[in-house]
Amino acid sequence: MNDILLIALFAFMGAAAAGLLGALVLRIFRHRSLVVSLTVVAAVAVTAMLAGTLAVAWAMFLSPHDLTVVTTVVAMAAVVSLATAMLLGRWVAARSRDLTLAARSFGDGGTFAAPEGEVTAELAALTRELAATSAKLDSSRERERALETSRRELVAWISHDLRTPLAGLRAMSEALEDGMAPDPARYLRQIRTEVERMNDMVGDLFELSRIHAGSLTLTPARVSVYDLVGDALAGAHPLAREHGVRLVGDRIDSVPVEVDSREMSRVLGNLLINAIRRTPADGTVAVAAQRCEGGVMLSVTDGCGGIPEEDLPRVFDTGWRGTHARTPPAGAGLGLAIVRGIVEAHAGRAAVRNVVGGCRFEVTLPVSPG
Repeated sequence: MNDILLIALFAFMGAAAAGLLGALVLRIFRHRSLVVSLTVVAAVAVTAMLAGTLAVAWAMFLSPHDLTVVTTVVAMAAVVSLATAMLLGRWVAARSRDLTLAARSFGDGGTFAAPEGEVTAELAALTRELAATSAKLDSSRERERALETSRRELVAWISHDLRTPLAGLRAMSEALEDGMAPDPARYLRQIRTEVERMNDMVGDLFELSRIHAGSLTLTPARVSVYDLVGDALAGAHPLAREHGVRLVGDRIDSVPVEVDSREMSRVLGNLLINAIRRTPADGTVAVAAQRCEGGVMLSVTDGCGGIPEEDLPRVFDTGWRGTHARTPPAGAGLGLAIVRGIVEAHAGRAAVRNVVGGCRFEVTLPVSPG
């Protein structure tokens, strides 16, 4: 028993010495290629075995011939181990280089394409993560391009919409100043109308900027959807009469919701104004509020004739004003963007779909607990 313990002690001392030396070498070369690290690891393993074997052999006073045989066997094992480690290291390093080049391509604005060939489980997991990240970046770039396009359109439309009334205001003010206005009272009323329209436009811009900046402050309170819709219908009736449009709101459930009444009134008002202006005279705008899975759905259905399918994904984008069947009146295309921003701030969602003769805007809100 004592001999076995002594042999184990000598073997451990020899292997420990080799292990400490290998740890020092690994620390020195920790920033080098994986091939170097694998070679060092293999060399440490073989050297530890050789050091332990030689220590035991010397302690056992083996003959020179036997010691040479043992040393030769261990040396051959070392050669094979080092060669295997180098081949494995070169294979892994080559796959790592391929993965690096593929990652660089989508980092420069391209799309990640996984390198061909078998890889280790770790590299395969990294490849899957890079592919998922590439897909997210592609989606983000697409959203950024769409946002930049809508911003350019918004700037162009805002510039146009402001330039026209400003030119009219200047002309009317100069006519009043020179005493050339045939009907000063009418000019003053027109100036007031244009100023109010521009004030509404600037208010919409301010509201949208708060939504985009994340600084929209809500004051939620428990209210009934019936009351919200009733107030919105009452406010929209004068505009509906002016356009000869009928307002219908006979499918409204009395469902409690936790919302900011002022902001949600703005949402319903924007939807109703948008629907009334795009519905022909003698047409109908229907408002409904019903329970649905996950909350309550408020819908506004108009008679605009429908939205082209290719435009449906852009309806709530900033600056979208419609094409074809939805020829817009004067406006900057901010109303629906504000609707989506306010609804999402309430943890809800806004959507639109075509129906027979028009389209339906749907706002889904969570039901108030309790």
